[in-house]
Amino acid sequence: MHELSITQSILDIALRHAEQAGASQISLVNLTIGQLSSVIDDSVQFYWDIISKGTIAEGAKLIFKRVPMELLCLDCDQHYKPGADDLACPNCGSTRIKVVAGMEFYLDSIDVS
Repeated sequence: MHELSITQSILDIALRHAEQAGASQISLVNLTIGQLSSVIDDSVQFYWDIISKGTIAEGAKLIFKRVPMELLCLDCDQHYKPGADDLACPNCGSTRIKVVAGMEFYLDSIDVS
């Protein structure tokens, strides 16, 4: 259900920027979403279709770019994408890690006319 408030925020940001640009229509919204975020594309699209009605964003296409998880080993400085069941560093086996990608969630760009 948190996708509703997230989608409302996306719409608010898109409308604000479109208004600043003097646009009369938003045709495309590019979103970047990390693998570790709990955002579900279909839910965002569902809510977008509902809450954008009657706005200049109605009918805009949402494009979802997914960013895979990437970790950094704090012991050997190895950057890596973990396996499905194992977060340990493939280089040294350490579990002292830091997430460096995959938590993103932002509106990257909009196309307006």
